[in-house]
Amino acid sequence: MVAAPVRVWARGLRDLTGDGGVRKAELRPGSGPAVPPAASAAVKYSGYLEHCDVPFCTNGYDRSPGLMKLGKDITLRGLEIGLLTMKKGEVARFVFTPDYAYGCQGCPPLIPPNATVMFEVEVLDFLDSDESDRFFELTAEQQDTFPLQKVLKVADTEREFGNYLYRKQHFESAKDRYKRAFSILGRSPSSEAEQCQIDASRLLVLLNLSLTYLKLERPAQALAYGEKALEIDQRNAKALFRCGQACLCMTEYEKARDFLVRAQHIQPFNHDINNELKKLASCYKNYMDKEKQMCRRMFTPLSSSD
Repeated sequence: MVAAPVRVWARGLRDLTGDGGVRKAELRPGSGPAVPPAASAAVKYSGYLEHCDVPFCTNGYDRSPGLMKLGKDITLRGLEIGLLTMKKGEVARFVFTPDYAYGCQGCPPLIPPNATVMFEVEVLDFLDSDESDRFFELTAEQQDTFPLQKVLKVADTEREFGNYLYRKQHFESAKDRYKRAFSILGRSPSSEAEQCQIDASRLLVLLNLSLTYLKLERPAQALAYGEKALEIDQRNAKALFRCGQACLCMTEYEKARDFLVRAQHIQPFNHDINNELKKLASCYKNYMDKEKQMCRRMFTPLSSSD
């Protein structure tokens, strides 16, 4: 970023507010819908003062910025207005006058009074979390009054949050989001069709939980959630596979083989399942070799004393 006066920053920028308070230039287009109000967004940003080429604030060195909620974590008025015009993958430059930035007092010692600032912003991803956040602010009794379709939508949003955190390898936080989704899927259905919808949503969350607990190296919990998934669909290859992985981690070789063979019968050409069976065979062989060596050591002194 080259140091420049405000008049240079503002060149070719679009006025978003009608009073020149928030102006924007699109540097790279994005795709899909614009960021909705009260969304949780992952953004990269750098803020500059006039005539300064070093940012006074930036997260540009963070390889994986976390999700920030508009209106809560992102409170700079101009930045929030600007983000609502952006799409996923978009990069934009904004100029904010003091009324839309740090005001007449600034933010000492970094921001002087009445400072016009420039921000370069990239939207990496976002989730429309407003409905989900408002739902979890309600009491359990109030949540029970919501129609099933809205509850399923909230659970799906929470699962998407978990998936985002999982991809960022924030496994503990992902687990918490999955458990929050699972916590609202226990209501009694009023029809067989509703039961099928609830089961389909529960199954996805249970599979996510099983996988996440494997990543957290807590195989007993991974097995428990995998078995809950099998209660919904006993022929689910992913659930069988994860139960097999969990048992292998716990050196319960017979149980691991049972789960993995059942998974293989359903998906005989699945490389992950077949590789896990090979891994199981190798682990079991090493285990038996160690057992034989231990037995020899135990009985050798008896033989020698005769």
